[in-house]
Amino acid sequence: MVVNDRRGHVSLVGAGPGDPGLLTRTAVARLRAADFVLYDALVDERILKYARRAQRFFVGKRAGRHAMAQTAIHALMIRAARRGRRVVRLKGGDPFVFGRGGEEALALQRAGIAYDVVPGITSAVAAPAAAGIPVTHRGVASAFLVVSGHEEEAFASSIAQLQPNGVTVVVLMGLARSAAIARRLVDRGWSRGTPAAVIVDGWRPQQQVWRGTLDQLAADGVAVDACGAGTIVIGEVVAVGLQAASRAPERLARQGRAAGAPLARGFRAVFTPT
Repeated sequence: MVVNDRRGHVSLVGAGPGDPGLLTRTAVARLRAADFVLYDALVDERILKYARRAQRFFVGKRAGRHAMAQTAIHALMIRAARRGRRVVRLKGGDPFVFGRGGEEALALQRAGIAYDVVPGITSAVAAPAAAGIPVTHRGVASAFLVVSGHEEEAFASSIAQLQPNGVTVVVLMGLARSAAIARRLVDRGWSRGTPAAVIVDGWRPQQQVWRGTLDQLAADGVAVDACGAGTIVIGEVVAVGLQAASRAPERLARQGRAAGAPLARGFRAVFTPT
């Protein structure tokens, strides 16, 4: 990475699944110091409040509706950095998990712009946790596969070599294609009775959770409002039996932040005993 002290700096920052309490300390520090923030569609408005002194630009992409082309985002980051700005490229989840963070890092590297990457908690793990679903569980699943459901061919290629019912499958960006995804797995030999779940807006106040079977998912029987960010979980871990994460500790976290207490470096999901 080429560093030029006379130029600005770009931080590729993961905003996590949505709850501001799940941001890392480094992410908050980058936002507070930013002059210029480019944020995605899945970033919660409450997180943007940390960037009080920055110019903020929406560059999100949702279901074919792109506010700005990817090449234009690259150009905007580079131009701002060359003008001495401290830039934050803010992404839902983690920048390097289906966030195109690798492409942006390469563009910055080629342009000789100093940058760093601030990981975020990926929804692939956080959204199931919010619903009480561990993606691995002793004696149930020892591995999990995270795939994009956005493109059918890419999904088909990812699952082609999987042993049916052998691992937990977590699908991001696949809510609109949930029935087709389930049918594809059934065609590959997965049991129709395999437990399945859909989590929409995980870790947000409006969180919704649907639980059923792969067969019900294939029949388009998911009863949730599909407007938010969705995560699909397929596998025996869905039936482990944990309840959804308790929201009670949020009040204490808000009080601590209001009092100026430092944010936690990570997060701890608290479950109500069954």
